[in-house]
Amino acid sequence: MKILVCVKRVLDYNIKARVKADGSDVDLNNQKMSINPFDEIALEEAVRLKEAGKADEIHILAIGSKLSNDTIRTGLALGGDQGILVECNQPLPPLTCAKVIARIAKGIDASLVIMGKQAIDNDFNQTGQMLAGILDWSQATFISKCQIDGQQVLVSREVDGGIEELSVTLPAVLTTDLRLNTPRYPKLPNIMKAKQKVITTHDFNQLGIAIDNNFKVLKVAEPLPRAGGKLVKDVDELIQCLRTEAKVI
Repeated sequence: MKILVCVKRVLDYNIKARVKADGSDVDLNNQKMSINPFDEIALEEAVRLKEAGKADEIHILAIGSKLSNDTIRTGLALGGDQGILVECNQPLPPLTCAKVIARIAKGIDASLVIMGKQAIDNDFNQTGQMLAGILDWSQATFISKCQIDGQQVLVSREVDGGIEELSVTLPAVLTTDLRLNTPRYPKLPNIMKAKQKVITTHDFNQLGIAIDNNFKVLKVAEPLPRAGGKLVKDVDELIQCLRTEAKVI
C-alpha cells in the first residue's frame, strides 16, 4: 500500500507573525519556515503505519515554490521514501489544492492520503474534505487514533459529546488532530540519506488545472492590543465599572 502525505511550508509556529505595511498579507521575508505542525503529525502516523507493516511506500507531496524542497527533504529525513513537488509561485485556494492532490494520488496509485486537519497560516480546514469528495473516497477528519485492519481503517475522533469511533474502507482520506501522536526528531544519518532521495517536480501550469478564484484576501491585521486590567475594591465598584466603562450591563 502506498501512502501519500501532504505537507505545507508555513511560518514556524514559534515565530510571531508580522503583517506587511500595506496590510495585504503576512510578511515572510527572512522568517523561519517549517512543516505545518498538523502535517508533521500526519507524516509521523504514516511512518508508524509503515513500521507496523501496514504500508510499503510513503510519498510526500508539497505544493509551492522551489523553497518547498527543503520541507520535503525534512519529511524524507523523518521517514518518507519519495518526494513530489508541484511547483507553483502563487498561493492556491483549498479547492485547487484538492484537485492537485487528487491528480497526484491517482498518478502514484495511493490507497491512503493523510494530511493535517488545517494549515496554521490560513486555518481553512477544507482541503481534506474536498479531496475526499473529488476522489469519492471514504474520509475521517480530526482523528486522534488510527489503526488499519485489512481494508478497514479504525479511527477515533474527538467530538463535542466525547470520542467518536469510526470504521472507513480504503481508499480513504484522513486528516489528523494534535492528539494523534508526537512527531519524532530527524536523526543525522537520516538527514544525510534524505539528500539522496528522489524528489519529482511537476509544473502546476502544465497540469491543466484551473485556479478556483472564489475568494480573495481583503485585509490582514494584527490583533488589537488588550487593555490593561483594573483592580476594584468591592462588588459595587465592579458593577459600576461594568455599567459605565465596559458597558456590558
